[in-house]
Amino acid sequence: MKIKLHEIAVKDVFSGYKDFGEDNGVVGYDGKLNIRPRYQRNFVYDLDQSKAVMNSVLHGFPLNIMYWVVNDDGYEVLDGQQRTLSVMQFLDHKYPININGQTMYVDSLPNDLYDRLMNYKFMIYWCSGTDSEKLDWFRTVNIAGEKLTDQELRNITYTGPWLSDAKKYFSKRNCAAKKLSDPYVKGDPNRQELLELALKWIADAKHTTITDYMAQHKSDD
Repeated sequence: MKIKLHEIAVKDVFSGYKDFGEDNGVVGYDGKLNIRPRYQRNFVYDLDQSKAVMNSVLHGFPLNIMYWVVNDDGYEVLDGQQRTLSVMQFLDHKYPININGQTMYVDSLPNDLYDRLMNYKFMIYWCSGTDSEKLDWFRTVNIAGEKLTDQELRNITYTGPWLSDAKKYFSKRNCAAKKLSDPYVKGDPNRQELLELALKWIADAKHTTITDYMAQHKSDD
């Protein structure tokens, strides 16, 4: 895995920012950055956590290091999606913050705070390497913060049309699997728990593991 540190301003990440919805991803950095790759979990920060990120940024406090994977056609967020989206969503007028007892959206910020926000530097390692190196590195950087589940980690390496299709049915809170399974099993589809359970049943029946089963079907339709 090759790793190189970059400092990238918030205004540059927000340039070209578009949220196409849960099924179609989020991009920024002039369209070159995939902020929510297919293997990533859905946005899980609550409003208080997002506001805490913004409080750190507006005070000039450092956020944890983020990681982007370098691809042939751009970059994708390997670690740091929640922090990045917290800032991008504030800039996109999705929620306000409280400053000195006043509720403010981005367009209400005093000029000095707005400039501080837009010029704030994310500390980002650009990483390039193989799928297995990417998985190992993701496990390493996932020690702190909103810890990923085992299935969320598997989704990193085995992304493809088969996994994207499976997540339509198993990985949303209003998905078909959730509606069918509620009387029988517990699990949060947003954290990939229902998908993991279904894959475990299939893997057990075939005397294999979830990881091997996903590897076998990674490129299937």
